[in-house]
Amino acid sequence: MLSRRIIRKWLSIFILGIIILLFIYLLYLLFPFYSQLVAVVIKILTPFLIAAFIAYLLHPMIEKIHQYHIPRSLVIVGVYVLFFGGSAIAMYYGFPALLKQIKEIQQALPNFFDTYRYTVYQLYESTAFLPESFHDQMDLFFNHIEKSIEQWVAQLLNRATKIMDILMVVAVIPVLVFYMLNDFDLIKSSLIKLFPKRYRTRVNRVLPAVDKGLGSYIRGQLLVCFFVGVISYFILLFIKMKYPLVLAVIMSVTNIIPYFGPIIGALPAVIIAFTISTKQVIYVVLGVVIVQIIEGNLLSPYIVGKSVHLHPVFIIFILLVGGEVAGLIGMIVSIPLVTIIKVIIFQSKNDD
Repeated sequence: MLSRRIIRKWLSIFILGIIILLFIYLLYLLFPFYSQLVAVVIKILTPFLIAAFIAYLLHPMIEKIHQYHIPRSLVIVGVYVLFFGGSAIAMYYGFPALLKQIKEIQQALPNFFDTYRYTVYQLYESTAFLPESFHDQMDLFFNHIEKSIEQWVAQLLNRATKIMDILMVVAVIPVLVFYMLNDFDLIKSSLIKLFPKRYRTRVNRVLPAVDKGLGSYIRGQLLVCFFVGVISYFILLFIKMKYPLVLAVIMSVTNIIPYFGPIIGALPAVIIAFTISTKQVIYVVLGVVIVQIIEGNLLSPYIVGKSVHLHPVFIIFILLVGGEVAGLIGMIVSIPLVTIIKVIIFQSKNDD
């Protein structure tokens, strides 16, 4: 038999969840009226959020090294210099090359579309026996794809060329990260104090569990994505594929999405290879398969492990829900969010 206290508790959680969902829906309906304000707030908060994320990733490394009786300030400076020094070198050599390849893709779009139109024409001839309505739907489908690709490349190029905004964020983030690393425990305790007193003890118990599950997953997944990007880049270079840096970055970023990420990341490479030759398509597909074999059998098991502890079927369901709600961003953040909720619920059951 469930006690009245437990019934009241879960009933309160259920009602609170409904209120939150209704509030989110209301915000969604009113979004056009305050979209500009949201854009300004996001722009201001972006460097703080990025800095907090970097500090969160680096803090365990600092604590680990500090255990060897090395002064904490010296460890912070060392890790700080290594991380931002390596990032600066990567950006110095990588960003201009990335921007150049994006511009080359934009300039080559007409040739890509000519190739696709020729392929579509051949497809029309081979499906001439089908009803005209089928061909009309094909026209709409391919026109939609062409417009989507053009818009995506144009948006990517426009964002990449906003040098002043990028420089401002890049200049502020290292300063914020240093102060956050230096005062990490103080910031953590200050955030805990924002909760009512009766919940602080529970928050102190939940946070280590969240960090153990979520932190190890995020750090491991990012490390796997980095290696996937590097391996993909050298394989694309080896098979003499066009735009290897852009395609490797796409494969690296999308690989953070379980199951669906490798497929999404491979599509641009396969599409571009299709405009070159059938032989190049085979090379690209083989290269993607090799990368995924390495990632699935060597990188993920040893780096990420099973830190999430969720059944694959449930993970796929959550990814589909996240993709439906917020697209690619929803698929990226859905698993970490579910992991946090799972830890909080599990910890609450233990407390009871």
